[in-house]
Amino acid sequence: MKNIMMQPQADPFIVPVCHDEITVIYQDDSFLLINKPTGLLSLSGKHPRNKDSVHYRLVQDFPTATLVHRLDFGTSGIMLVALSKEVNGNLTRQFQARSVKKTYKALLYGEMADNSGVIDFPIAKDKDNFPLQKICYRDGKEAVTRYRVIEKIAGNCTKVEFTPSSGRTHQLRIHSREIGHPILGCDLYGSDEAFVMAERLMLHATTLEFFHPATGEIIQGVSNCPF
Repeated sequence: MKNIMMQPQADPFIVPVCHDEITVIYQDDSFLLINKPTGLLSLSGKHPRNKDSVHYRLVQDFPTATLVHRLDFGTSGIMLVALSKEVNGNLTRQFQARSVKKTYKALLYGEMADNSGVIDFPIAKDKDNFPLQKICYRDGKEAVTRYRVIEKIAGNCTKVEFTPSSGRTHQLRIHSREIGHPILGCDLYGSDEAFVMAERLMLHATTLEFFHPATGEIIQGVSNCPF
């Protein structure tokens, strides 16, 4: 007779309560442009104490709202939200075709030597270290990020603008680490020095440009960077 012992389950990660509100930047019959605060999930987690999220809050007032894309828990800034299944399909196809243009602002650890450049490292899931991603030339998917230095700040950090042409999970965070300048406040990919230099992840989605799903006109949404 085998004596099978139950292994203790790891404690689930419970996100801190986010007291900041979502701001609606623009709305019409097709979609919303919103400003997501840092410290808020895009979608609710499986644990009941992780119910609060962008989607959970929005459907209270917009029952048909669906997220076209996501931002990391710590990332703040502009998000696009569809208000119908048809609009969701249209906008999703735009993201898949990479016709949606996005920019981010970030504070990076250290002083960058070059004022602009391209980061090109393929990204894959790290199956042994969920939810981390890894650089992998064998199984990774193409991931390209362009950057431009905005300001070199006293205190050993650099403010940059990122323009990713792909949208891989944690792309900006892992690309920053790979060039030796992790994002301040990053708990997953930052060095100890970079992590303690900020009380939040210093990454903000600033602009989003796409085609209106009903009219075809170019829509440019802007969310001012808070740092």
